[in-house]
Amino acid sequence: MARPDRLMRLLDTIRRLPQPVTAARLAEEMEVSERTLYRDIETLRSGGALIDGAAGVGYTLTEDPALPPQMFSRIEVEALVLGLSEVRLAGDPELARAAELALAKITATLPERVQRQAIHAVNHVYRMERRPPAPAHMAILREAAWEERAVNLTYQDLDGERTERRIWPLGIVFLDRTMMCLAWCCLRQDFRRFHLGAMENVRLSEESFRPRRVPLLRDFIDKMRARTNDTPSV
Repeated sequence: MARPDRLMRLLDTIRRLPQPVTAARLAEEMEVSERTLYRDIETLRSGGALIDGAAGVGYTLTEDPALPPQMFSRIEVEALVLGLSEVRLAGDPELARAAELALAKITATLPERVQRQAIHAVNHVYRMERRPPAPAHMAILREAAWEERAVNLTYQDLDGERTERRIWPLGIVFLDRTMMCLAWCCLRQDFRRFHLGAMENVRLSEESFRPRRVPLLRDFIDKMRARTNDTPSV
């Protein structure tokens, strides 16, 4: 790993872990020796990061030069903590990890008083009944929507019938107990809602539908609003 990339990863690691974090823990997370870790800490300090602590004591990031200063009201802090906590519970591993890192980055930009409010937030998320784990192909669908690329898959409908589909993924919706992909179905030549759990053998194709995702998604949402009681069969 290039040293600039390692230094950015080290900043992310200090943000994420409970502070003060020991050099031994940081070295383990970074997969480097403690000697290398000490040198990297000094490099970050030279670059403007205010990192309190020393070897044998632990380190605390008190000011982060990589992030702009931000100010949130107390209720905004609560909303951020609550929302990102929900993503950590509901998302696939990649999305859950992103939520954890995002919260750490946001918290690192806050003044000390507001940081304490974020760390000791009043609102929390707990699910007595957990959703089924997010399927691994959720990441493929997300990538396809970002890149506006068609996806091939096998789909099992409500009657148990399997069909081969090519879809244009437009967005993913989190419902109470399931997740659905809003998409244009090339087989049906219409908008459809696909249960992620009913998808198999999901794979990216080379077909691009750029730049149609945003207008198609807008049209799909408008149609759903106009037909709130109509659920088309897929």
